[in-house]
Amino acid sequence: MLIALIGLTLGIVLGLFLPITYPAEYSLYISVAILAALDSVFGALRANLEDKFNSGVFISGFFGNAILAAFLAYTGDKLGVPLYYAAIFAFGVRLFQNFAYIRRYFFNTGQSE
Repeated sequence: MLIALIGLTLGIVLGLFLPITYPAEYSLYISVAILAALDSVFGALRANLEDKFNSGVFISGFFGNAILAAFLAYTGDKLGVPLYYAAIFAFGVRLFQNFAYIRRYFFNTGQSE
């Protein structure tokens, strides 16, 4: 857990201080990829609370979901069909479900003591 917190802190610091920019036309792809990555992070937190965390599943899901979501948005953009809505819906629903589970876990843990 300490390594994860160090990595998170390092990522936030690098993100705030490095002047990384991207063209505005990539914003759709990047936002969908970030949503997919957040889904993986919340899924990992939930799996950790359930004592089912597997780092291989997390890493492959993190990058695989982000790439798949960005590819889906790109393909839809080329076809003229807003396919990114499918990714937004799927990852958004899972993100809120995982967040709800994590929230209930901490509320139920606090009440049982």
